Amino acid sequence: DNKETAEILEAGVPLWHRQNISVEEASGYTGLGRDTIYSLTQEDDCDFVLKVGHRTMIKRKKFENYLENLSSI
Repeated sequence: DNKETAEILEAGVPLWHRQNISVEEASGYTGLGRDTIYSLTQEDDCDFVLKVGHRTMIKRKKFENYLENLSSI
């Protein structure tokens, strides 16, 4: 199964080395809630989302840059 293979490969690579991470991983990585991250992905200036089928992925580096430039959420 491709999903299982992808999960095994991702498990061996630390989050900070991955190009794209799931919303759940982004939540754990940043300390923001999943709902907060999902709401940020709906903003007009959002350029850190990658849709893979129905799955929402976060472009980690762009998301980090986005958060660095915020003064409040």
